[in-house]
Amino acid sequence: MEKESEGKKKKKSKRPSEKWKKYKISNGKIERGRSCPRCGPGVFLAVSKNRLYCGKCHYTSFDKEEIAKAN
Repeated sequence: MEKESEGKKKKKSKRPSEKWKKYKISNGKIERGRSCPRCGPGVFLAVSKNRLYCGKCHYTSFDKEEIAKAN
């Protein structure tokens, strides 16, 4: 007697990658989102309404002018 839960696992659907939302093309040049000053290029900062945050090294910036530049 086999239980139904021991059968094959269902595959999870993969969401499309959101990394391309960090790049913009304007006037023939690529503009990137703000990257972390500690981790270097390639590690983007998350933009909230009142701070910038790095999920890798936990760097946080609360400067309003930097947030306006990142958006």
